[in-house]
Amino acid sequence: MILINVRFRPLPEYLENFREVVTDFTDAARAEDGCLFFQWYRNTDDPEEYLLIEAYKDGTDVAHVQSDHFKAACEMFPKILRETPQIINDHIDGKTEWDRMAEFSVD
Repeated sequence: MILINVRFRPLPEYLENFREVVTDFTDAARAEDGCLFFQWYRNTDDPEEYLLIEAYKDGTDVAHVQSDHFKAACEMFPKILRETPQIINDHIDGKTEWDRMAEFSVD
């Protein structure tokens, strides 16, 4: 699995409708064959920040960044963001699903 976490800081005029502005990109990414999940969250500690948590099956991340919708997003995001997003990108070999957290086990 390729696990990607990205922090986005929209321009003030896009803070309240950011998820709607990125709907086409979101829907297209979620429809990719290799997409395991693609989820947006607004940071409750800093409402001027959105977090994207996404994952792709091994070997499908290249198709994602070469897709037409990703190329369109490369044009769109610099126009609606205050700064370059921050990213954590990691490969977890062979992983495709969530595990249960043993430390907080619910009976």
